[in-house]
Amino acid sequence: MSASLATPHATSPTPPRSAAGAAQPLAPPAERAQVIAGLLGRPASISPKYFYDERGSRLFEAITRLPEYYPTRTEQAVLRRHAQAIAQAVGRGGVVIEPGAGSCDKAQVLCRLLGATHFVGVDISADYLEGSVARLRAALPGLDARAVGGDITTAIELPRDVPQARRLVFYPGSSIGNFDPPAALALLRQMHALAQGQGGGLLIGIDLPKDAAVLQAAYDDAAGVTAQFNRNILTHVNRLIGSDFEPAQWRHEAFFNTVESRIEMHLAACGPQQVRWPGGTRSFAADERIHTENSYKYPLPAFVDLLERAGFTQPQAWTDERDWYALVHARA
Repeated sequence: MSASLATPHATSPTPPRSAAGAAQPLAPPAERAQVIAGLLGRPASISPKYFYDERGSRLFEAITRLPEYYPTRTEQAVLRRHAQAIAQAVGRGGVVIEPGAGSCDKAQVLCRLLGATHFVGVDISADYLEGSVARLRAALPGLDARAVGGDITTAIELPRDVPQARRLVFYPGSSIGNFDPPAALALLRQMHALAQGQGGGLLIGIDLPKDAAVLQAAYDDAAGVTAQFNRNILTHVNRLIGSDFEPAQWRHEAFFNTVESRIEMHLAACGPQQVRWPGGTRSFAADERIHTENSYKYPLPAFVDLLERAGFTQPQAWTDERDWYALVHARA
């Protein structure tokens, strides 16, 4: 399907406005350009990091409680089942760093288990993260807990007084599966750099391959919460670039790509759509898609190879009784 791309004299929508009527600031020019480039691609795409504005973060927390969405509760079961072995491998005390921290619920369990002295959460949704870290401080009064707003796909700058030794990068939720293998390798190398120092390491969750019907249900739940989550990315993009997407005119689609061993999520146009933003426009035909997410399901040996290529050593994995999910620790 062809797309009608931007023209220099395209009519531009009015920039989005706040409830008080003031025009809301758009994203910085470089970020706007990146988002627009994705929308003009063939096929169009939006980075999954834009799922996580404040509403998106809350919708994701709701997804983790759905009966179809097994990863969160399975990961929690692995952590409970192997708690002592994990604590022994990682070591007591130290610093826990969680990229994409979100609610910090899993970090609370881990910090309590390890007796961590410091915690740093990093998330693109800074307001949501601040609330999460405040709750973490209240639950663990002896923990020095910080919130850092930022994009985990770029270099992360930690507060200068965070100790360099005994840093554990904690990346639960199988979020590494949202990146294609080259991007996943780049992110793991960045995590390796964060964890470098005496006693540093990584504890990461990965979703293992399983029956396609189980996977499909997890990303297309009966209550439609994942559909809301997927469509909300368009509302976020409207704020970022001043576009005029109508989320209700887009249909959530999710399916398992057996060749790539990944779930794909898309938004499909319910009918012909003309989407505008300041300085540009694109037409979408009925059923034309915007690709919003991949979720790769790595066999354990393939993921261990990826870890070793990123510089990690001595990998050790723990799984649930069905071998659906793994927590992997490796040294930096």
